[in-house]
Amino acid sequence: MAEQDLERIVVTRDAAGTRALASALAAAARPGDLISLVGDLGAGKTQFAKGFGAGLGITDTIVSPSFVLMAEYRGRLPLFHVDLYRLADAAEALAGGLIDDRQVEGVTLVEWAERLADALPNERLEVLIDGAGDEPRRITLRPGDAGYLRYLEAMPDTMEAGR
Repeated sequence: MAEQDLERIVVTRDAAGTRALASALAAAARPGDLISLVGDLGAGKTQFAKGFGAGLGITDTIVSPSFVLMAEYRGRLPLFHVDLYRLADAAEALAGGLIDDRQVEGVTLVEWAERLADALPNERLEVLIDGAGDEPRRITLRPGDAGYLRYLEAMPDTMEAGR
């Protein structure tokens, strides 16, 4: 597989575009999937989570679970929305029980995933979001292994900005 086939780069112009991208990607979701979201404060990680949840058929309002660390939502698949912003490192997250056996039933979406560093498995979709404020977002989708290439295939051609 050529390196350019291993990731896609999309530019979204606003929060609605980020939500639309994530909603389209949710069609590829399977039980046990892990999606890591990396980006600065205000980059749009929670907007991505909102769109992904909508794509799973979740009608509840999805908010950043910064103070509860993990929120669970029911849709076509359960969505486990984790926010590590307030945690210092992987040990703190793992000791707190943020990763558990229930998550194999649904999709786990982790904001501030870089705080888990090497504790994250390679089998995941990494979503890197660059941008803040009113500027467009440059979103890189990087499957950790061949099993996650289906997310790239689920992306509408009209959204692809480059490889």
